[in-house]
Amino acid sequence: MTALVIGANGYLGSHVTRQLVEAGEDVRVMVRQAANTIGIDDLAVTRFVGDIWDDDVLREAMTGCGAVFYCVVDTRGWLRDPAPLFRTNVEGTRNVLDVAVEPAVAQTLRKFVFTSSYVTVGRRRGRVATESDVIVDRGLTPYVRSRVQAENLVMDYARNRGLPAVAMCVSTTYGAGDWGRTPHGAIIAGAAFGKLPFVMGGIELEAVGVDDAARALVLAAEHGRVGERYLISEKMISNTEVVRIAAEAAGVPAPTKTMPLAMSYALAA
Repeated sequence: MTALVIGANGYLGSHVTRQLVEAGEDVRVMVRQAANTIGIDDLAVTRFVGDIWDDDVLREAMTGCGAVFYCVVDTRGWLRDPAPLFRTNVEGTRNVLDVAVEPAVAQTLRKFVFTSSYVTVGRRRGRVATESDVIVDRGLTPYVRSRVQAENLVMDYARNRGLPAVAMCVSTTYGAGDWGRTPHGAIIAGAAFGKLPFVMGGIELEAVGVDDAARALVLAAEHGRVGERYLISEKMISNTEVVRIAAEAAGVPAPTKTMPLAMSYALAA
């Protein structure tokens, strides 16, 4: 199978790329000109250089592919102006989808594996969430709203435009190879190097190993049902526990001070 990974230099994308190469697939990657590609530099892949607005590059990279893995997302939820989130996560996704349904691309495309997020799944206290739980678009942060809109867009193309898409609702990924230093990876690094002055309290996250998440995407290309979404998670873990594990593994003391979440919001305002 010929597979394309868009955003292959990213944390999850690089692991998807590696697993595809190790499985003997013919792998193409699409990365931006200035992208840090240390996570895939040792892999035998065909590179296409461009971004999600470069229609000609997208078209060339996708033509002849049986599977496309879309691993692009702007995670900067802290931006005061959320416009870049919607430009990348929603409008950028739309641009890629428009190319994916063009006849020259669609004739060989068997699966479009879209990286969504567990934040798009509706949750209620006291019950286990499933892929069937729809989130209520009320009081959502701009970042979460952008992820919900992007996933809804992909599902609309699956229903109405013939796109063979599945949405992977991936939880917070942890593991090796976080070369781009994700926000949660930065916390782990701070704890491991003993440079984290305090722990942000009151935060719990759904977590999954990045290798397991990548494996889920690869399996979805083969077995996923078009138009479905899949929740990819291992367990709920507190920020305090993440920091403790990282510090313990590095042999350094864990931070003893805790900053309440409400206080951190007040300082950031």
